[in-house]
Amino acid sequence: MAFTNTIARYASFGTIQTIPGEIIDSFWMIIDNNLKGVFVLEPMINFELMNNDGSLSIRFSQDDDPDTAIVIDFNYEFDSSWPTLFHAVDNMGRETIMTPMEV
Repeated sequence: MAFTNTIARYASFGTIQTIPGEIIDSFWMIIDNNLKGVFVLEPMINFELMNNDGSLSIRFSQDDDPDTAIVIDFNYEFDSSWPTLFHAVDNMGRETIMTPMEV
């Protein structure tokens, strides 16, 4: 099962250039506090940034399990200039947040 034996965590250049660090940290928080031990995680999971009345919501999903998704609301202001899709990829414990173009 992916995302269970973390060795290191990274964010790709495309990620750090397009969203604030607090949002990147939110991806890791979701993985650690809402996903691990609850879902069988694939080596690549999806995070969609959503506008919830001006605030940020992040939707988790997996390609091989389209019926399972969760949305978590945050107090961060949503910025429409942000890309809306990111992936978290686990490569043998080396976990990276990246844009779809970088996968």
